[in-house]
Amino acid sequence: MGSLLPLRRVFSGKTMTETKGNKTGLIQLVAGIDSEGNPVLEKLEVRYQDQADTFELLRSPLFVRNLAAGDIFTCAQDNPANYQVIKRSGNLVIRVFRKDDIQELEEVLTPEVAMLDGSLDLQSERALVYSVHVNIGFSEIEKVFDGAMARYTDSVWYYGNIYDPADGVTPLNWWDEFINQV
Repeated sequence: MGSLLPLRRVFSGKTMTETKGNKTGLIQLVAGIDSEGNPVLEKLEVRYQDQADTFELLRSPLFVRNLAAGDIFTCAQDNPANYQVIKRSGNLVIRVFRKDDIQELEEVLTPEVAMLDGSLDLQSERALVYSVHVNIGFSEIEKVFDGAMARYTDSVWYYGNIYDPADGVTPLNWWDEFINQV
């Protein structure tokens, strides 16, 4: 990702929260590089793990690739561009974008995703982020999202954590360890 200046973890003006030994907070990871070569950061809600610089992601991200809700990952404090998944949750990230306001699409899509035991992790004016466990099956998930996109033709959806971030097309195949496991 080019040379990046060291960046610090940001807690969005609030301190880490601890409830019954459960430490949560916000960190920022590099989601990409802008047209001027500067890192674009995304704030992510995490649960701190016992091991230093190790986190559980609480909600799937909109732009950061290769991470889903429930994943355990490491990230050195001085290098938010270099994070590594230690343990996968089995969740797929599905990102939905729409040119128009997304509320109407959300009202249709979220109940369908809930029937797959999925969750809406993030909503903005023009984007939705869902988490769905891979054991539901790619074909079932794609049927729901393709069906919604057919009704809302100004919308598009993408997986956020199945392709290698380096090229965007090579499957990571991490799901092989989850599919059809009882």
